[in-house]
Amino acid sequence: MLISKLTRRNFVTLSAAAGAVAALPSSAFALNDAQAKALIDKAVADINKVISSGKSLDRMIKDFEKIFVKYGDVSIIARSALGPDARGLSKSQLNAYTKAFQGYISRKYGKRFNEFVGGKVEVTGGRPVKSFYEVNAKVTLRGQKPFQVNFLVSDKSGKNKFFDLIIEGISLRLSEKAEIGAMLDRRKGDINGLIQDLKKAG
Repeated sequence: MLISKLTRRNFVTLSAAAGAVAALPSSAFALNDAQAKALIDKAVADINKVISSGKSLDRMIKDFEKIFVKYGDVSIIARSALGPDARGLSKSQLNAYTKAFQGYISRKYGKRFNEFVGGKVEVTGGRPVKSFYEVNAKVTLRGQKPFQVNFLVSDKSGKNKFFDLIIEGISLRLSEKAEIGAMLDRRKGDINGLIQDLKKAG
């Protein structure tokens, strides 16, 4: 499981990631390399600010949720994690699920912020990949060998947002899709039950 992988490396950044974005026709792709890197530069700066803030863990988690909402394509990420079941939700159910998913992701990964103290995340480059951009970052933590994280960025929603993270070759998008699917199976397909579980999970 990805969360185990991240725990082993003591790193969970904007895990808020996790959403499948369908390929866009190249003619509709307006995002460019500079814009994609600028987005992740800002996200990384905010992450580093939280890491060095000296705030309590609860306050860092709240800050992390704000970062997730600001830079992550939360709606697409949440719908992707739920899969085909998202199409059958009412508007109120979808809104409630998305909000619960947002909090779940923020708690699940944000609670590890204390382990980042003294480390940093640095954008190192980027490249176009089909209809999105991959922005590379180097993660350096105290006493550990640096490793790479790739942010996948798209403008599909109308704004430049990241929709997935690839950490040591493992997609947060796919990991969270498996996690949410398992939670829904335990509820035997009950979306309202899943929403309640997400509010307490993480």
